[in-house]
Amino acid sequence: MPQKARISLSGIDSQKVDLVCRQIREISQKTGVEIAGPIPLPTKRLRVPVRKGPDGGGSSTIDHWEMRIHKRLIDIDADERALRQVMRIQVPDGVNIEIVLKS
Repeated sequence: MPQKARISLSGIDSQKVDLVCRQIREISQKTGVEIAGPIPLPTKRLRVPVRKGPDGGGSSTIDHWEMRIHKRLIDIDADERALRQVMRIQVPDGVNIEIVLKS
């Protein structure tokens, strides 16, 4: 059974994450390696409520700030040539990439 590489991408800008996914898909098509994904995982929403007023007096008005973290999973056959090209991809700022080999 051939080895597989699981690539997990996460970032706060979904367009940048999808751009990296497209680049990985193009690499797999050029090298002829099987690919499964990208599988979109649920978006994590980090919310922070912040009080507008600087002191304790007055009405309690609150702003809600939110940061969304988008995640994608890609499974690709662990071909040496394809993985070398994947590691050379220019990953934009704000996108995290993790590659794990599975048997």
